[in-house]
Amino acid sequence: RRYRKDHELALALWESRIHEARLLAVLIDDPRQLDEEQMEAWVADIRSWDLCDQACNNLFVKWPGAYHKAREWAQRDEEFVKRAGFVLMAVLSVHDKKAGDDQFIGFFEDIGREADDPRNFVKKAVNWALRAIGKRNATLNEQALQVARKLAGSEDKAARWVSRQAIRELESDKVQRKLQSQK
Repeated sequence: RRYRKDHELALALWESRIHEARLLAVLIDDPRQLDEEQMEAWVADIRSWDLCDQACNNLFVKWPGAYHKAREWAQRDEEFVKRAGFVLMAVLSVHDKKAGDDQFIGFFEDIGREADDPRNFVKKAVNWALRAIGKRNATLNEQALQVARKLAGSEDKAARWVSRQAIRELESDKVQRKLQSQK
């Protein structure tokens, strides 16, 4: 706690190139001092799913342009940059309680377009984003299920995997009961 929001220490930890130090850096950095240049530099350095997810969940999600960055990164080719785009979509859908549905609807286009990426870390993040958005409320659930059903008809193996996993969870009794209780 004593080191929370210590931007200079976070930068130094990141520069050490030590994995565990970088995990700590994303936990203690001050999001008010985060800028696009730092986000781009850090995401380009990520080489593991855990660091990607922690950076998105604890730091990048707090940046004012996170919605735009999620869509931008989702279109990039680098494996962990693309994963970061979809992880950001997932964590925004959980953390940003005040956001309206329109903030997430555009993400469905990215999910549908990129669901055929066969790389394990990417397809799991695409699936995570689709499921997380679909659990926000009944309206987004139905739209997420529409995307998933469309992917089910794909000839692509990765897209069908994303579809099966999403449909299984989004149609589950547990999720449907939760959504019904929100009405």
